[in-house]
Amino acid sequence: MEKQFSKAWKSSTQPRKQRKYQANAPLHLKRKMTQSHLSKELREKHGKRSIRVKKGDKVKIMTGGFKGKIGTIEKVDTKNSKVFITKVEYTKKDGSKTMYPIHSSNVMITELNLNDKRRKEKLVKKEQGK
Repeated sequence: MEKQFSKAWKSSTQPRKQRKYQANAPLHLKRKMTQSHLSKELREKHGKRSIRVKKGDKVKIMTGGFKGKIGTIEKVDTKNSKVFITKVEYTKKDGSKTMYPIHSSNVMITELNLNDKRRKEKLVKKEQGK
């Protein structure tokens, strides 16, 4: 498969083409793809289903070996659409601990980090439009 990104591509029903589009997308578009669902309370409050993940958000892991754990996002890896969460780590053979990467779609935001003015304004604007 050639490493190309097409701006003209709209959509496809084929999963392989969808995966290719996401894998080869430039970083400014990949950032938009690192979204997570909001909890029911936040969904009702802000009138949005999902929002981009940000360092400082409190999240609950929904799938995988760490399912049910709650923590704060320490780092967001835009290139791979992964998030690193506090207290979610695995022990390597040499005994050192490493943070475990989790895909942003596999977590649910339970508490938002509203230190960013733009993010706050965007959510308030959405609420007023409701």
